[in-house]
Amino acid sequence: MTDLKAEPLKAELLEVALEAAARAGSFLRDGRPADLGVAATKTSAVDVVTEMDIASEKLITGFLAERRPNDGVLGEEGASTTGSSGVTWVIDPIDGTVNYLYGRPDWSVSIAARLGDETLVGVVAAPLRGETYRAVLGEGAYVNDRPARVRVAPPFEQALVGTGFGYLAARRARQADVVRELVPHVRDIRRCGSAAIDLCDVALGRLDAYYERGLNPWDLAAGDLIAREAGALTGGRPGEVPSGELTIAAAPGLFEQLQTRLEELGAWHD
Repeated sequence: MTDLKAEPLKAELLEVALEAAARAGSFLRDGRPADLGVAATKTSAVDVVTEMDIASEKLITGFLAERRPNDGVLGEEGASTTGSSGVTWVIDPIDGTVNYLYGRPDWSVSIAARLGDETLVGVVAAPLRGETYRAVLGEGAYVNDRPARVRVAPPFEQALVGTGFGYLAARRARQADVVRELVPHVRDIRRCGSAAIDLCDVALGRLDAYYERGLNPWDLAAGDLIAREAGALTGGRPGEVPSGELTIAAAPGLFEQLQTRLEELGAWHD
């Protein structure tokens, strides 16, 4: 976006996103009940929602309503308003709910601000890592106050690749087939359990690449911008943007090879 009028807007949206993510992250870190259990399930018995997912989303949407009352909201746990400003907040109140449920550290709060079809700001807070990742369109990516930059693309066979699995049994079986075909040809495969963190790990050079089928807008909106602003290429199938069909992020040079291989393996369908 080159419109100079957008610059103050981006600065304001970043400030709001950082504060909302910090508040939700602190609430989730400090307020996790010792007896936390599953409040509901969604697509399957292993696709869980906890009371803290719901409370976190309410905290974030309440804060946004105070600071930006005319904006729209799209949240994983059901928040959906259109707004009148043209700005829409895309929220994952806990990305990595199963990790959070089990007391594992790889969970995050993901908040993105979009204007029309363009993501202007992305923030991912990972409290148990002590890190907040952020990006503003055209202004680079950062972890806390340090610039983030992707790792130089290695040869394909030396790539450390992150991925994730869906919640439906048939999809998981198909995804396992893809991994079985891919893993002999790369350095190794990692499975973190938070798509937002995986995308940020590409931005930081902690992964060479990441791919996954079945992501929702709230899973990828913030992390996709952070990865791109750190120098990664992102996309889906050849010529397409990241989507629920397929999301890929990797350094230039590796991205194209991984995209071609995933297309050959049919990673975009169950």
